Amino acid sequence: MFQIRLCLLLFISTIVSLQAQQPKKLKSSEIYEAVQKLNVLGSVLYIAAHPDDENTRLISYMSNEVKARTAYLSLTRGDGGQNLIGPEIRELLGVIRTQELLAARRVDGGEQRFTRANDFGYSKHPDETLEIWNKDEVLADVVWAIREFKPDVIINRFDHRTPGTTHGHHTTSAMLSVEAFDLANDPSKYKSQLTDTEIWQPKRLFYNTSWWRYGSQEKFDKLDKSNMLNFDVGVYYPSKGMSNNEVAALASSQHLCQGFGRLTQRGTQEEYIEFLKGDDLNGSENIFEGIDTSWNRVEGGQAIETLLKSVETNFNFKNPASHLPQLLEAYKLVQNLKDEHWKTVKSKELKEIIEACAGLYLEVSAISPNAAPNSEVTLDMEVINRSTSKIELLSYHLSTLQNGTSKKITLKNNQKLNFEERITIPQNSDYTTPYWLNKEASLGMYHVEDQKLIGLPETPRAIFVDFNLLIEGTPISFKKPVVYRYSKPDKGELYRPFEIIPIVSASISDKVFIFENDQQKEIEVTVKAGKNNLSGYVQMAYPKGWSIFPEKQKIEIANKGDIQKVVFTVIPPKNQSEGLISPMVNIDGQFYTDELIEIDYAHIPFQTVLIPSESKVVRLNIEKRGNNIGYIEGAGDVVPESLRQIGYNVTIIKPEQISPENLANFDAIVVGIRAYNIVEDLKFKQKFLLEYVKEGGNLVVQYNTSRGIKIDNLAPYNLKLSRDRVTDENAEVKILEPNHPILNYPNKITSQDFEGWVQERGLYFPNEWSKEFTPLLAAHDKGEKSKKGSLLVAKYGKGNYIYTGLSFFREFPAGVSGAYRLFANLLSAEKEDTISLKK
Repeated sequence: MFQIRLCLLLFISTIVSLQAQQPKKLKSSEIYEAVQKLNVLGSVLYIAAHPDDENTRLISYMSNEVKARTAYLSLTRGDGGQNLIGPEIRELLGVIRTQELLAARRVDGGEQRFTRANDFGYSKHPDETLEIWNKDEVLADVVWAIREFKPDVIINRFDHRTPGTTHGHHTTSAMLSVEAFDLANDPSKYKSQLTDTEIWQPKRLFYNTSWWRYGSQEKFDKLDKSNMLNFDVGVYYPSKGMSNNEVAALASSQHLCQGFGRLTQRGTQEEYIEFLKGDDLNGSENIFEGIDTSWNRVEGGQAIETLLKSVETNFNFKNPASHLPQLLEAYKLVQNLKDEHWKTVKSKELKEIIEACAGLYLEVSAISPNAAPNSEVTLDMEVINRSTSKIELLSYHLSTLQNGTSKKITLKNNQKLNFEERITIPQNSDYTTPYWLNKEASLGMYHVEDQKLIGLPETPRAIFVDFNLLIEGTPISFKKPVVYRYSKPDKGELYRPFEIIPIVSASISDKVFIFENDQQKEIEVTVKAGKNNLSGYVQMAYPKGWSIFPEKQKIEIANKGDIQKVVFTVIPPKNQSEGLISPMVNIDGQFYTDELIEIDYAHIPFQTVLIPSESKVVRLNIEKRGNNIGYIEGAGDVVPESLRQIGYNVTIIKPEQISPENLANFDAIVVGIRAYNIVEDLKFKQKFLLEYVKEGGNLVVQYNTSRGIKIDNLAPYNLKLSRDRVTDENAEVKILEPNHPILNYPNKITSQDFEGWVQERGLYFPNEWSKEFTPLLAAHDKGEKSKKGSLLVAKYGKGNYIYTGLSFFREFPAGVSGAYRLFANLLSAEKEDTISLKK
């Protein structure tokens, strides 16, 4: 079974990697499928809250079986979740999840859109969600998506009628969708949008329901379904060699940072949607009942349909180029359509099909992956016609130049042409970075002022080439972004997007520096050159009361891409204090303060992110006992690095290294977040961990999810996990046992230690435990009962078993002082005396 899963994951990884890197090249069967979609003028918009909320079965079915233009509107980019494949969290995680959604859409055939809502973490109720999101702005973005995409049908993933029963973001997405359904057609609402688009009224709104909405399959089977439509989403596609649910599984498996890689499924599978509002279905099982989805929908479409239906009916799989005359004639007719929306959509689709049928290969590759403004770049253009059709390259036009370059060259069959151009990146060029990160975000919203950018999955590429061709006498142009094509001996041909970067960037070695006393620390700054022959100096901005030496340091870097490291001495104040430090690189009198972050995973395109380079410095009044800490990694966090910041010697313990002999070397053992959910070997090693406690060790177990836990005996005594959580990071924390040693030794823990927490108090608290456990803290969200399971301690033998659902993994990267002080107490728990109230 393990070998089967491994082979499947390798297969998925290969598909994902190729799709992430290489330009799309359509096979004959894919061209045929594109022609089929070309003949459908219907559209479906699926709406939910996060990456992974989307039902890929239904999106794939609508795109590949119904052939409708289908898109997923995710209100957020998933910034508030966890990352199972790397260290990126918050904004950087949102960048990864954005690309994973795009990867999923490349598999299931959909398109992707967003709003400006920032995923701030779990929310229990829409009221809470909309206290943090700007409702009017998010609603405006949903209206904008509807007006731009112009769906005939909207399908909500969640039920707008059940607030408080699921994630508040989920229900809010449905509530806003219901509201936007009518607002999109009201010219008095969000009037500023109408400069760039027009009003639109979708015909129907549905809710994608299932048995889980009603509690069980048995209850759902008995339900009156007269108001529902159902589809067998397990249909088989011979042209793909896969069924729809197999395609859907591959699509959802793109969400790798959420651990969604899974086995494919086959066979009949029913999917239900409940009619909510809009035009009556009149008893029909057709989601587009009464909506003309043929070319007759648009004035002048009949002649286009005659041409394209002929192509579809008589498609030549051996020689798709034989259809070029009809496709080109249809393209010319589409240019005369009065309906600008369908003219734009179908022109794009037709051009892709024409390009594929002609076997055209048009590529612009830079000799380096990036360049700074005002620097010169060599571009290699490759043009080839792999058909017998008469095609002429009239000219090409680089976006950086005012005038095009005339060629008037006939492209002979399979004869490659290469052109080299040297361009200068304009001085005023914007850097390549996610547009929604250009301005500082609030807790609930990203700030994007350009209306045309709102909702786009990524920033449009600034450097591109328009190839102007004459195909069988018809003028047609193709826009190609500049890419970077290269190879590696162990991977073969690879692609990266070409990116514009600043001439210099700087980063600090860590995002948080904790000073456990008033002793100075050396902090390393890495300066990276974005051009050759870089010279200048770097200095630091720092908070009042702190000191940094030297004042400035000279930098000289000969080659673009090289780095120079400099070390500054940071001297904290005597008393507790915190603030931000930031490197400032001065080049010819101009300061550069951004950090260049590169995100490189095989399943998504290479990403470059520019964010302000800054780190938090915290002078912390903290005491600790013990020194050697063993850490068993789980789903990924920065707790080990954070503990090193306050002077602990932390050793990562691999599962195979868990033995009585090895564990005995540590003053405390910490189990990483969700380790019991994802580390299979722990079910065999748990006995050694509990024996370690029995013999006098401290074991600190961080949160695990209640579902999918891999062991029966999480603790030495009865302990049952739940889905209890406190999502309000400002919720009052009540200290239940103020005299308990863990709350007093070696640091006195008070309510002040719970100030400044971020995103949440904690999650997946136990809700049942045996009498051996002592709960130390209590907290609750607004309108809920007090929850006492966030921090439980129990004496076992000579040692201490400690379970905590407090979100230390979020608080440490944010430099929250109280979180460090409390965790130091957990690691310093008394070992010989029974953990109980001190008399």
